[in-house]
Amino acid sequence: MTRRTFTAPRLTARDLAQIAVFAALIVALGLPGQLSIGSSGVPITLQSMGIMLAGAILGARKGTLAVLVVFVLSIAGLPVLAGGRTGLTSLSSPTAGFLIGWIPAAFVIGLLTARMMPRYRFFTGFAINIFGGIAVMYAFGIAGMLLRTDLGVGGALLANLTFVPGDVIKAAVTAAVAAQVHRAYPGVIPTPARRRPDPALAAH
Repeated sequence: MTRRTFTAPRLTARDLAQIAVFAALIVALGLPGQLSIGSSGVPITLQSMGIMLAGAILGARKGTLAVLVVFVLSIAGLPVLAGGRTGLTSLSSPTAGFLIGWIPAAFVIGLLTARMMPRYRFFTGFAINIFGGIAVMYAFGIAGMLLRTDLGVGGALLANLTFVPGDVIKAAVTAAVAAQVHRAYPGVIPTPARRRPDPALAAH
């Protein structure tokens, strides 16, 4: 028997350019600033849509790397988050869990999106964006609120209900944009290789 080793393909110059462009997009979506509603301390920003777009258009690997670039820049002290905040400011606030949740949200959206390629379907993509961009991100966000505030689970859930309609709209816009991008530029997310049955097993 021979042992096969699987290594992730190296990032090409095109991959690095896409990662840089989407990292810049996420930062740019924070330029309009933020809007705070209620007493939860969690602001409304457009950057969460940038996270959805990174996963839905670039896939799990490149999308997550684009988010990590912004995360690292914010931790380094650059004001790349909405409202001119840095990562350290966000991590010391009730929004800490949402910032951390960016990373798994982009990964989950990218991973699930890749599974339906090569043809991107709006409603499937919309559902994926809802799951990754709302369910996953809110799970981390609410966990952070429980650690940073005196709210219980019920209170943290209620505090975030205000943001759900806006995030649903972001998920729909992301799906619409991703559908157009994948139609115009097929192959941005590689189609997962299908496992072929082992001929030796098929003979039995």
